[in-house]
Amino acid sequence: MATPNPSPVDLAPIAANTSGMATPAFSPLYQQIKELILHSLQAGEWKPGEAIPSEMDLAARFRVSQGTVRKAIDELAAENLVIRRQGKGTFVATHAEHQVQYRFLKLVPDSGDRDAEGPAQRTVLDCKRIRAPADVARALSLRSGDAVVQLRRVLSFEGVPTILEDLWLPGNAFKGLNAEQVAQYPGPTYAMFEMEFGVRMVRAGEKIRAVLPDAQQAALLQVPPQTPLLSVERIAYTYNDVPMELRRGLYRTDTHHYRNELN
Repeated sequence: MATPNPSPVDLAPIAANTSGMATPAFSPLYQQIKELILHSLQAGEWKPGEAIPSEMDLAARFRVSQGTVRKAIDELAAENLVIRRQGKGTFVATHAEHQVQYRFLKLVPDSGDRDAEGPAQRTVLDCKRIRAPADVARALSLRSGDAVVQLRRVLSFEGVPTILEDLWLPGNAFKGLNAEQVAQYPGPTYAMFEMEFGVRMVRAGEKIRAVLPDAQQAALLQVPPQTPLLSVERIAYTYNDVPMELRRGLYRTDTHHYRNELN
């Protein structure tokens, strides 16, 4: 006989108190439901772009009220992990969605019209497997010397080279990734990671500073060496805060600006 789904309370984590005794660490019920849904997303039960079960079905599955499920899904939607579509249901967010594909690209044309500018033209300069240098291994929670895929490319807008990027990806998760695949994929790179490798980037942290390029960087971006550029280092994470990408980019800001909205 099939084992019934455990109730969320059954799955409450256990924490140690100051005396060393194990005590329950309770969280609100909707947070527990959110974690269960996240677990299903991470396990690939519902793929990017697919519909998840209705609130009523999830409520029956987890034996909670529909309102509790709705609150959990509200948080997932606020975090861009799922997307609600009026009259159609709730779907796993994908970087192929127009409203999501620019989520991690904060460089905006001064005109403010990304659609008029069109998608970036990608020129892949290098794509190879290497042993992770110590700083890359540390950023990706790997061991020094583990295999990573290193990618260098230039992104151009309306024919003007605007972003020079170096990316490092865990070798085990991105086996077979090659320059041709990156250059020819018609959609956003993060959408390719989802569809081709099953890796969904759900959040990222960035460090930003102003720098001067070296001679090679200036040549690739077609700017004088004394031109100030925006240096953006990003670590992108999949579910459960697992780092899956280290990206270091140099941005031209003569026709673009970095824009972030704070809530």
